[in-house]
Amino acid sequence: MGSSIPRIAVDAMGGDLGPSVVVPGAVQAAREAGLALSLVGREDEVRAELSKLDASGLDVAVVHAPDVAGMDEKPSDILRRKKDSSIHTACRLVKDGAADGVVSAGNSGATVACGMFILGRIPGISRPALASVMPTAKKPMVLIDVGANVDSKPKHLFQFGLMAEVLAQSVLGMAKPRVGLLSIGEEEGKGNTMVKEAYDLLRASKLNFVGNVEGRDVFTGDVDVVVCDGFVGNVALKLSEGLAATMGQVLKRELLRHFWGRMGALLARGALRRFKKVTDYAEYGGAPLLGLTGIVVVCHGASNPKAIKNAVKMAGSFVQGKASEDLARKLAAHGQLAPEPPAAQAS
Repeated sequence: MGSSIPRIAVDAMGGDLGPSVVVPGAVQAAREAGLALSLVGREDEVRAELSKLDASGLDVAVVHAPDVAGMDEKPSDILRRKKDSSIHTACRLVKDGAADGVVSAGNSGATVACGMFILGRIPGISRPALASVMPTAKKPMVLIDVGANVDSKPKHLFQFGLMAEVLAQSVLGMAKPRVGLLSIGEEEGKGNTMVKEAYDLLRASKLNFVGNVEGRDVFTGDVDVVVCDGFVGNVALKLSEGLAATMGQVLKRELLRHFWGRMGALLARGALRRFKKVTDYAEYGGAPLLGLTGIVVVCHGASNPKAIKNAVKMAGSFVQGKASEDLARKLAAHGQLAPEPPAAQAS
């Protein structure tokens, strides 16, 4: 786009609660980060939510899309038969140059499919992957893939490592990220056939590969990138979200059970606030879908306005930092990707 202000196409119908959550979060992001918005969805519903907010001085457009990608619908059906769905329309806006990035909390499979077949892959990338930035005992780390590919091959895991290294360098400021492969043991030779073959590819690469890591090592902060297939990664991500929420509830219950516990909670309220902030998935907004020619950020279906806000801000920062171009350039510099035909474009 010609404007220096990033315009983010937001799937306003996505998520468990649709426009009532997505629109307020997106508008808040636009105000805080100086972004332009294209809110994509059923115009009457989107404008109804927009009328409840103060959007004065903001560049907010509403793009009508009559169809919605249901959470239980097959991505292939949405891609072929629901070309007027909000996620399909949002991706087309980026493809046509009318927007710079996409954010959706809707059907993640449909978002991945539309991103892949409408925007297309970076040359050499077989499959895009979802990367989640997660807290650790020391500093944030990248877990990839967290759900874009439930059936992967060794070469895909290798490419995930390459993409995550670039993300860790560009976004987290790590000069030489330590890359680990999630397995059932630290020793070489542990894991299934896919993991063993991926191990050999990663070890032979230019990455700072530190070998296998176990699940218990993910949150120590001793590794900066953890590579796995999307099935395992999605389970690990949701297990960690559930554990963090449960820990918070148990801690609150125990502190409020007795007088001295309540006094301790009062004295430790600052630390408790920081703990909640670190473990709250909403702080990280969403997961960038790496490997595409455009910016796509996928959010949790249960995202609240805060999560949507941070996801839109993330997309804006990626656009401003030319993340897709940087990723393509750095991947090409690796010289380890075999060129593959681009994904077929959806008409």
